[in-house]
Amino acid sequence: VSDLRPSALPGSLDVSRSMFDLRSPPHRFMKRYDSVSSVPSSTSSRKDSQGSNRSLDTITLSGDEREFGRLNVKLCYVSSVEQIWITVLHCKDLSWPSSCGENPPICVKGMLTLPKPVHFKSSAKEGCNDIEFMETFVFAIKLQSLQAVRLVFKIQTQTPRKKTIGECSLALRELSSQESSHWLDISPPSK
Repeated sequence: VSDLRPSALPGSLDVSRSMFDLRSPPHRFMKRYDSVSSVPSSTSSRKDSQGSNRSLDTITLSGDEREFGRLNVKLCYVSSVEQIWITVLHCKDLSWPSSCGENPPICVKGMLTLPKPVHFKSSAKEGCNDIEFMETFVFAIKLQSLQAVRLVFKIQTQTPRKKTIGECSLALRELSSQESSHWLDISPPSK
């Protein structure tokens, strides 16, 4: 398991570059270290601070270690008509607070961080392990304007009231007419 989330303090707007650098090789070979003893974790058990072995299934992960899920999006820039096409595909392994209920309605709110931000929002879907959105949003914006901005996504529950449960973002530096697919790690919402 590798943790690619930014190590910045909560509330910081600075985003880790490695988290979104899609050109870097897969991080399959990274080792995860136990935060207590600094030794590689076993896949079946590891020692807790008192030295006893426990199954990984019974370990309650802290907010820093807990997985928040991943968002799959596709991007394409059609230069002949100066349009960006953003397709929100899937949200996998999403976790939400128990206060939101068992299967709360989930939507994805997107924003292009232009001087005058461009907002869009998916329809709400029932919360589950693999939420399929399959929605495309098209905006007419010059490529030069897009290459200096980020595409930010906020994952929100709709009940009992609107609440952001996670977020992720992607730089648009290398936008092209070739459709590209991206899996973004969702992190806790910034304060």
